[in-house]
Amino acid sequence: MLNHTNNSALKLIVAFGIFTAISCVEAKTEATLPGYDLSKPIKYNMPQRLFEISGIAFVNGDPSKVYAIQDEEGYLFSLGLKDKEAKLSKFAGKGDYEDLSISNNQVIILKSNGELHTMPLSGTNGDEATNVQAFKGLVPKAEYEGLYADEQANTIYVLNKQSKASKDTPIFKLKLAADGVLTPAGESLIAHSDIVKFTGDKKFKFHPSALAKNKATNEWFILSSVNKMIVVTDENFKIKAVYPLKGGYFNQPEGIAFDKDQNLYISNEGGTLQAGNILMFKHLQK
Repeated sequence: MLNHTNNSALKLIVAFGIFTAISCVEAKTEATLPGYDLSKPIKYNMPQRLFEISGIAFVNGDPSKVYAIQDEEGYLFSLGLKDKEAKLSKFAGKGDYEDLSISNNQVIILKSNGELHTMPLSGTNGDEATNVQAFKGLVPKAEYEGLYADEQANTIYVLNKQSKASKDTPIFKLKLAADGVLTPAGESLIAHSDIVKFTGDKKFKFHPSALAKNKATNEWFILSSVNKMIVVTDENFKIKAVYPLKGGYFNQPEGIAFDKDQNLYISNEGGTLQAGNILMFKHLQK
């Protein structure tokens, strides 16, 4: 009887130890995103033309109008979040367009091969965008998905969709002139060793798809559709935390943005049973 009791106790201790070890690993990536409840979005379905919505952007954080692209056609879309139809302005031919940003009256659009287009926002009111400029060869040959424009610094950040294990993720910086001309301005790195600290997997492949800066905290929010997570870093891209995107809300999260009130927006490509959409997560005041 004593041996049975001891064995049972031993099993309980071992089981508890295993549970605790697993919980400690998971806790690294399962904390609640501070300031936001990712389980309670406000969902805005997009028009059919934006079924494959990718990047989203606001002008000066104004959420009354969202600008968006989709990854098959060279059109800039603009609409209110509740609108059933969007206005279109053609800036280029068909292609795999991944992200956009708006800074100082310039719209910047990223193609998956690293090609960039700029155009004055004021020139996108008609069916055809005017004064469009295309830039090739500003970033190394690779696959790209994320773009962000820092208005104060007139700097564009282009995020490499890294696909190799054990490699740092480069972010290339470009200077944006008033006339829309882009020039190289260095690069930053997201350290693979930092990712490993949070995932526990030395062979983890990080596939970022979009990024946005929380201007109130100077933190970067880096979205990964493939990994279904948000990585939060400091202003120098040092990882602070990793948060999983759980539940059925995140079919294929491809775009991320903040408005002037720190509300968080994530765009999703459509799926078999749902339209392309934008999810809004209200900033929770302390």
